[in-house]
Amino acid sequence: MRASTDAPAATHPQRTCIGCRQTAARSELLRLVKDLDDAARVVVDPRRRLPGRGAWLHPDWACLKQALRRRAFQRAFRGAVDHRPVEEYFGTSVPAPAGADDDLPEVHVESGSEI
Repeated sequence: MRASTDAPAATHPQRTCIGCRQTAARSELLRLVKDLDDAARVVVDPRRRLPGRGAWLHPDWACLKQALRRRAFQRAFRGAVDHRPVEEYFGTSVPAPAGADDDLPEVHVESGSEI
């Protein structure tokens, strides 16, 4: 007997957004990585090709705010990081929701949480 030639349905790689914790196709999320020149800084990897540990985030202000509130950047990158380049990317590339004049919350690292 021959093996079945039916291939399983193609699946798209799934990733979890660090903001809302929802899974989505990799193509729907932004990949974030530590900067090659400054390891304490997180940048957006639009081509999804940079080396290193990555984190994923929906290109949505609500997910960014939630990630900042939950300190998800520090958890995802295992330590204190500068996430301002990601906020700047959102300011230039992702339209803010209508009527959203409030600033992003400032996140302070708790003492003793740096490892």
